[in-house]
Amino acid sequence: MRILGLSLTRSLFIGLITFATIAVNASIPEIKPGTPFTPLEPTREESITTQQVMSNLLRGHYERKRLNDDLSSQVLDTLLDDIDSTHSYLLQSDVKDFEQFRKTLDEALSRGNMKPAFYIYNRFQQRVNERLSFLLSELKENAGKYTFDSDETLNLDREEQPWATSPRELNDLWRKRLKNSILNLRLAGKEDDAIIELLTKRYQNQLNRVHQSKPVDAYQTFMNAVTRSFDPHTQYFSPRNSENFNINMSLKLQGIGAVLQTEDEHTKVVRLVPGGPAAKADNLEPEDKIVGVGQDKDGEIIDVVGWRLDEVVDLIRGPKNSTVRLEIIQGNDSTSGDSKIIAITRDEVKLEEQSAQKEVIEVIDNGETRRIGVIDIPTFYIDFQGRMENRPDYRSTTRDVRRLITELQEENIDGLMIDLRSNGGGSLEEAINLTGLFIPTGPVVQVRGARGNVEVLQDLDPEVLYSGPMTVVVNRLSASASEIFAGAIQDYGRGLVIGGQTFGKGTVQSLRPLTEGQLKITQAKFYRVSGESTQHQGVIPDIMFPSLFDKEKIGESALTLALPWDTIKPARDMKNNPITSKIPQLRDLHNVRIEDNPDFIFMREQKDLVTEMRGKTEVSLNEKVRRSEREVNDERRLALENKRRLAKGMPVLDSIDDDTDKTEDKQNSSKKSESSDDEIEGVADADTKNADDEKEPDAMLQEAGHILLDYMKLSSPAPGMTALR
Repeated sequence: MRILGLSLTRSLFIGLITFATIAVNASIPEIKPGTPFTPLEPTREESITTQQVMSNLLRGHYERKRLNDDLSSQVLDTLLDDIDSTHSYLLQSDVKDFEQFRKTLDEALSRGNMKPAFYIYNRFQQRVNERLSFLLSELKENAGKYTFDSDETLNLDREEQPWATSPRELNDLWRKRLKNSILNLRLAGKEDDAIIELLTKRYQNQLNRVHQSKPVDAYQTFMNAVTRSFDPHTQYFSPRNSENFNINMSLKLQGIGAVLQTEDEHTKVVRLVPGGPAAKADNLEPEDKIVGVGQDKDGEIIDVVGWRLDEVVDLIRGPKNSTVRLEIIQGNDSTSGDSKIIAITRDEVKLEEQSAQKEVIEVIDNGETRRIGVIDIPTFYIDFQGRMENRPDYRSTTRDVRRLITELQEENIDGLMIDLRSNGGGSLEEAINLTGLFIPTGPVVQVRGARGNVEVLQDLDPEVLYSGPMTVVVNRLSASASEIFAGAIQDYGRGLVIGGQTFGKGTVQSLRPLTEGQLKITQAKFYRVSGESTQHQGVIPDIMFPSLFDKEKIGESALTLALPWDTIKPARDMKNNPITSKIPQLRDLHNVRIEDNPDFIFMREQKDLVTEMRGKTEVSLNEKVRRSEREVNDERRLALENKRRLAKGMPVLDSIDDDTDKTEDKQNSSKKSESSDDEIEGVADADTKNADDEKEPDAMLQEAGHILLDYMKLSSPAPGMTALR
């Protein structure tokens, strides 16, 4: 059994782009619009696999759910949400028909009977077939006559909308969607004839692929609705996805280093592998949507909207040193639909490039320059093979950080910061060992199994490598092992935790083999030394920084049926925390300092703008209105950026286009990002180079440094500050 769960994985279908042979864009039989969808039939192997999955879930899952009518109802609701969350394909009559299974899916699952699941999936595919046939017919007969001067609008937020009562109602919705797609491409500068040709090719490809569906597609869709009815991190992997998942877990990767998932008709970037080619190219971000893929520097861009995820991944994969070009719609651009083409050179994602790194930042405090050591840890890693072979130079987070701290101490730092922003987790053992560098012996994390048994995992090494003042910097993408380390440092009162509320993934998963594929199942939960779970709530910083993350979309609390936060008995007496009494004063000093700080003012104003834009759920289908809205938004974004630049004595921009490759979170870190879904393209620019061609300091780290110095003053009984080493 393979124990997982220390790294952040949250997508239903995950594909890490790694080395493989590029799939040839083989000729796919063209399906005529209106051709009936051929129903799929379940296989005997899937029936056997279903019984294996249910046995594992009912006996081994942390929640210990019962296979009854309540679970049956939850599976049906989850399945409908998975296949048609926007209520754009199925009819009200379809949903009513599916009610016959609301309280019988439990019986079907216990017998391995997949007929109800395939009945629902086949109906859905039939409706998708009808929608694509309508779009192709509309493009051929009417799209050329569309006008864009009316007051029509399109509602983009349909999750709470009622199901359509007739095909005519759906036709009107999809006509508006088609108009919006055409308008997006017009605004991107494409000619009408080229737009019709592009969309016709896109929808025809999608229609062809609907008719290429296989039984495994229906089975995987249904079984993931079953597993997600237990919790969002329990997943069924088909044999193909099992292979991709196993590749994800390897230490050395070749490709561009990105995790993808399917969202509606698009392929969306979930996260980037630290140190990977995409992260280093700095032109792809989480939440970006990939709409086209081209090979080499001048290969044709193939439209991949509506493609299966595995087919998109096959196109993006390729050998080291080759180039892939991606046409993307940036995640922060939900309404305009503008796309741009980026190039990434495929390479090996090396452990060295994901390892801990150090730097020294200078913080001016009352006219005096203080030196703060910063250790950036992108993931909790360890070379298991090297350790097993007793290699003297095997790499691990703790070994590397130990060396870096020693080097920083020789450079006479005044304090230390551990930067865990966007660190999605990794090795549990390393999280414990790293904590041990800063505390004497003692408990670090508690693990409670499904039967309620609690294991306390401890640091047994009495050595304290660094006993001086320190902070841990986190954000919403700091997850799992990062939360264990940050929580322990906070519980021991060993240092301040600063930044944003962390992700909240406090569950442990294991992999179990099946007749067809494998099951990733949640089997335990993590608890802090204090007895508080890291699940759902994450770690709450002592001092919060502004963040553009939308917690309704990103984090464990945003996931349906996530396990709840709770507490168990503390593993250590938490009464004498030396930091607690100082936090109110530290917050007051922080708030006074950032009141006039240009970067923090910019962050607050940008957050207001993001919130306003996110609240717009309808788009106009009037071309003049859309162009005007774009101009206004560009002007507002430019004004925000130039206000920040003027306050910092930097040259202003003439156009927002001068800054289109910059993103807000470079202000947080030169190599980490929060999420494009929560940023406005081109506004933030803390990594912009000034007239002397020098990089701007990281505003978040600078302020974290000031907070650390404040803490040192409050903690020092004598004048001045002396860091303990």
